[in-house]
Amino acid sequence: MNWAAAELDLPTLADSGYEGAGHGIKTPVKQPADGKPLALANRSVNRLLRGLRWQGERGFAILVGRWKTLRHTTISPRRIGDVIAAALHLTHFEYRYLNESC
Repeated sequence: MNWAAAELDLPTLADSGYEGAGHGIKTPVKQPADGKPLALANRSVNRLLRGLRWQGERGFAILVGRWKTLRHTTISPRRIGDVIAAALHLTHFEYRYLNESC
């Protein structure tokens, strides 16, 4: 994730487990330890992050559900992009084909 954020100057949306991961990694604001509610601005940021992240999470779930090889891969994270791109193109083709035949 840090490579994409640093080299491509793109923000990376992550869950709260990545808090403190570094520049370009956007994580939700956590609830204060004292039990006070989050400020409206922080709640808005969290809602925006959730609204954007679900799309990527859903897309990845579709790919992993469809392509068994993506469930247990040991390929380098730098090289997996080509495999994911191929799976994505095949999935798009499959979904278009199935939707047009109905």
